Amino acid sequence: MNTLNLGDRAIALDKDGYLADLDDWSAEVATALATAEGIELSPEHWEILELLRGFYDEFQLSPATRPLIKYTALKLGAEKGNSLHLNRLFKGTPAKLAAKLAGLPKPTNCL
Repeated sequence: MNTLNLGDRAIALDKDGYLADLDDWSAEVATALATAEGIELSPEHWEILELLRGFYDEFQLSPATRPLIKYTALKLGAEKGNSLHLNRLFKGTPAKLAAKLAGLPKPTNCL
């Protein structure tokens, strides 16, 4: 099992780098995970991460790309709920990478 070290805290990650315990998530953890992926989180990123956490609270699963796009369009409008916008923010893998940064499990149909 991998770990993410934040100060004196060691946060357990699974073999794919997702949080082993969803309760370990915080803005600090998200920022550290993003930094490890080469991403500096902007307000646009945070908007999607918060949306994803709401989706998980509602449905108890991490969405694949199509449901993520549809849900984002429903909640934030078509200009943000499209693959171009999400791919630009999350390096071409929005469902996987956004779920990881939001502290959620890996979407089940993502390789």
